[in-house]
Amino acid sequence: MHRTTYRTSLALCLCLPLLTSCAVGPDFLRPETKVSSQWLGQPPTPADTEAAPTAEQNLAQWWTVFSDPQLTSLIERSMQANLDLRMAESRIRQARASMGIAGADLGPTVNTAASLTRSRTPASASRSEVATGNLYQMGFDAGWEIDLFGGLRRGVEAAGADYEAAVESRSDILVSLSAEVASNYLNLRSLQQRLAIARENLTAQAHTSDLTRQRFSAGFASKLDVVRAEALAATTAGQIPLLEAQVRQTIYSLSLLLGGEPSALLAELTPEAALPTALATVPVGLPSDLLLRRPDIRRALAKMHAATARIGVAKADLFPKFTISGALGYQNSNSNAIFNPASSFWSLGPALNWPLFDMGRSRANLELKKAVQEEELLAYEQTVLNALREVENALIASTKEEEHRQAMAQAVAANRTAVELATALYTAGQNDFLAVLDAQRSLYAAEDALAQSSRTVSTNLVALYKALGGGWQTEKPAASDGSGS
Repeated sequence: MHRTTYRTSLALCLCLPLLTSCAVGPDFLRPETKVSSQWLGQPPTPADTEAAPTAEQNLAQWWTVFSDPQLTSLIERSMQANLDLRMAESRIRQARASMGIAGADLGPTVNTAASLTRSRTPASASRSEVATGNLYQMGFDAGWEIDLFGGLRRGVEAAGADYEAAVESRSDILVSLSAEVASNYLNLRSLQQRLAIARENLTAQAHTSDLTRQRFSAGFASKLDVVRAEALAATTAGQIPLLEAQVRQTIYSLSLLLGGEPSALLAELTPEAALPTALATVPVGLPSDLLLRRPDIRRALAKMHAATARIGVAKADLFPKFTISGALGYQNSNSNAIFNPASSFWSLGPALNWPLFDMGRSRANLELKKAVQEEELLAYEQTVLNALREVENALIASTKEEEHRQAMAQAVAANRTAVELATALYTAGQNDFLAVLDAQRSLYAAEDALAQSSRTVSTNLVALYKALGGGWQTEKPAASDGSGS
């Protein structure tokens, strides 16, 4: 009888693992997302088609199109030292460890233990003396939950998707980081250019003011002309400290992006340099390319994958859990005889645990996971729509800002001619001094606007590369497929 029971238990223990071929809960399927066949702001051209094979290569290090070694150096250094990026790498290691923990639940656990217990048993009716003795015990015990309904495997699948989401979060930070460093650098060079323009105009206006005072002393100009000239020069001089403060603050921002103190880049970036420009053709590609290229979209997809897998984890809690447990060891009150065959003990057998009534907790948890999965699906769809909007905004902004820059270049040329003509006419006594001041004021405003427009053209290009998801392909840790099978 005992032998038959043992054989039955052993056969059941061997057969249970063969039943773990199914997993409850929905399998993850990538949602179908319909997008336009072309961009509104960038109609398809043969040039785009020719550039398609190297699109990813161009996007990987898009900042090289500016041909500015200092910009390239800043971005590469930020990818090594930025604190947000390093925190994202820490989160990847956390997700990888969590994936290992989830995977460990699929296998058996084996523990070993040894103990010495000294006990005292009081006298009783059958024994007149107090008994004192030792009990030596050592052995192994093991347990293995049979993943009959796939709850553990769904947990591994969810952990793998969480890891993918952490990897994509790091990639998304790389995209934002490279764009932010480039935008701040371009803004710095633009501010330095505007500062140089302000100083140049202040020099010209101060010269005009001196000339007006001389003409006033000679009786050829009025006191009003002198005051107006001094007011214009003072107004321009008042812009210089504000620009100097913005220059310093921008350097501080770049230092932070590179993980340094505010003063870390002062010596490197304080010397003025020209604003870099780029004439490269951006590999825009097709709207559908964004679904595979942008890391924030892939992160949203991974989060939805994890949420879907956790529905299976919650659903498995509605079903019984089967475990196999066993123990093997030795026990004896005499330490010299503990390893005798007569001191050995063992046990092996399956167990079932099925919560029949929990006040609806398990079903409520299942509904919770379904609602979370629905939210992640909507978040994915919103991320896709936002990505499409960002690209369209960047395309139209790039096109229109270039038109604005060209118009401002013409305005600068016209205002320079106006300053020359107004000064000549005033010197010849054929025009009043107000025309000279108006022409100088208009020239300074046009030059400053041109400098800002040139910066905006470059930063719009950065925004377009960022919207296309460029910048993360240079470096990416190995990722798991996230499957639990």
